Amino acid sequence: MTMNESQLRELTLSVCGVARQAGGYIASERQKFSLASVERKHAHDYVSYVDKGSEDLIVAALRKLLPEAGFITEEGSAGHDREQLIWVIDPLDGTTNFIHRYAPYAVSIALVQGSDILLGVVYEVTASECYYAWRGGGAYMNGEAIRVSSQRMEDALLCLQLPYNSEAYKPVVKKLMDHFYGRCASIRMSGSAAMSLCYVAIGRLDGYAERYIGRWDYMAGALIVCEAGGRVTDYSGSTDFNRGDSIIATNGIVHAEMAEAVYEHSMAVPAHTRVDLRQ
Repeated sequence: MTMNESQLRELTLSVCGVARQAGGYIASERQKFSLASVERKHAHDYVSYVDKGSEDLIVAALRKLLPEAGFITEEGSAGHDREQLIWVIDPLDGTTNFIHRYAPYAVSIALVQGSDILLGVVYEVTASECYYAWRGGGAYMNGEAIRVSSQRMEDALLCLQLPYNSEAYKPVVKKLMDHFYGRCASIRMSGSAAMSLCYVAIGRLDGYAERYIGRWDYMAGALIVCEAGGRVTDYSGSTDFNRGDSIIATNGIVHAEMAEAVYEHSMAVPAHTRVDLRQ
């Protein structure tokens, strides 16, 4: 199936409406949310009925928009079977932030066809910010065009996220923190992959790196960064990141240095804890 830019734009704006609806549900449930509702998926990785309720809402709405598409969803409420078009959904990215009433947390929705990301929508619930892009159409936040920053490394604000796979990634992130601390303006951690990407796209961050994340975490945000003039690769430097578990996203200016450091310092840890980021 082929969609022209006009059709992609119309579909993207409709998906923004779906994301806002899910965000409204999340915000409403946060007012009465109890920690007793939290389930543990893995160590330090949580889920609640809100994640599942948001996903059900999104899946139902997207099925009406595009009945022929399949799904890849974080909570597994829908699947796919050789469909050309696939929705990739994180119904609540930043669940730990949500549980602790700590911003940001977001809804992330992408539409992919093969290795191509056709559209991406990320809605940040606490600030009511809707970031979106369609292939070839630029990137936007609440109707305004957005663009990556022009900062160089010495003035860059970087995000080095801490994934749930702490034992495997701890040696790597220690090396990265040591490398960048003092070389850039400062380092942050947001708790949401989708929002880290959007913050790069709008210029609030200048670079971001994370591994051990799912496609639902980064697919929408990656397109938004690219359409905002930024650069996205995996940890090996490849632009074919769509089936991997690692992301480097930058304003383009700091990308080479971030990618080089990620590779160098991932290989500098002791062999028994080494993570091969080239896989």
